[in-house]
Amino acid sequence: MANHYNSRTEGYGIVHFVIRLVVGAIVLGITAALTPGFSIAGIGPLLLASVVLAVLDFLALKLLGVNATPFGRGISGFILAAVIIYVTQFFITGYSVTLIGSVVGALIYGIVDAIIPGRAM
Repeated sequence: MANHYNSRTEGYGIVHFVIRLVVGAIVLGITAALTPGFSIAGIGPLLLASVVLAVLDFLALKLLGVNATPFGRGISGFILAAVIIYVTQFFITGYSVTLIGSVVGALIYGIVDAIIPGRAM
């Protein structure tokens, strides 16, 4: 019985991750489109940036204990989200953002993230 339960849990984990990745890419794409000083040059960089953002968010949560969402932990979450949005450009070709763009982007990302369902699964 325990093995059957674990395999169902693993499947849910993969599906959950894929849903979060797709929703994250949509939110990131909308954010880049609405933010001056923030651009993503295609679907490939968008998907890669979504993965990098998810990994950096995960690392921030595990290492710092701070949820790196703009509305996750108040001002510290907002600042960390802006930093993560900015730092991602050093990992992804075709993704660029200014410092001001990352701050505005963190605000827009938080608003769009709150509107689009599927992130809190």
